[in-house]
Amino acid sequence: MASSRALALFLLCILLPAPPISAALLFGGGKSAAAGMDMEWRPATATWYGEAEGDGSDGGACGYGTLVDVVPMKARVGSVSPVLFKDGEGCGACYKVKCLDRGICSRRAVTVIVTDECPGGLCAFGHTHFDLSGAAFSRMAVAGAGGRLRDRGQLTVVYRRTACKYGGKNIAFRVNEGSTNFWLSLLVEFEDGEGDIGSMQIKQANSVEWLDMKHVWGATWCLVRGPLVGPFSVRLATLSAKKTLTARDVIPRNWTPKATYTSRLNFEPSL
Repeated sequence: MASSRALALFLLCILLPAPPISAALLFGGGKSAAAGMDMEWRPATATWYGEAEGDGSDGGACGYGTLVDVVPMKARVGSVSPVLFKDGEGCGACYKVKCLDRGICSRRAVTVIVTDECPGGLCAFGHTHFDLSGAAFSRMAVAGAGGRLRDRGQLTVVYRRTACKYGGKNIAFRVNEGSTNFWLSLLVEFEDGEGDIGSMQIKQANSVEWLDMKHVWGATWCLVRGPLVGPFSVRLATLSAKKTLTARDVIPRNWTPKATYTSRLNFEPSL
């Protein structure tokens, strides 16, 4: 029997409207669209949570689950305010964050991956805020000063987008629990480069039609239609620059819920 989370995903998939812009427009010609991604350092605030040198919370609103506890996400996770979370479309994006007090802050920035949302408190009212793992927060300090930096609790920081780099890993697709031949839910993992997903399609076996998937929440996408017949090819477009990638027959005919299927490719690890 599917869990309550799987049921919630299914209901959201049914109730959410279809994508307002056909993904076919985004994938036209297979070329990347030009985009003006903001690469400037911007002001924000930062706090930390969990254990002093901890890796951060388990799971998170993006749905990555236990992936946040292991390399390459381990100790690099971050919870961000809604302006960066973007209703989950910001999941997987990477940022460099650094503090500015030269007496205690290192000149190097820490790289964090968006895995969760912090919706209230310092994160509310349109503020840009990072709630970092204890380990990530400590790395902004000069050598030996991590404890003193954590004692401050809240910091003024600057941040900017940076390319995600997962060290040789390829994009993977986790089939969420509860998926059937009539309802397919996928979570995207390990996207190099921009890290965020703006559109997603699948194509069934022996078909030429690309089917638009709906963004449910976090890094999860879904499709209600059937019966669906694998193997499935998956096509992605990034949120910011509309770069495209097609993983052909990445999900096999005999796919199973809760399994993860790894492609043979990834985006370039650059912006």
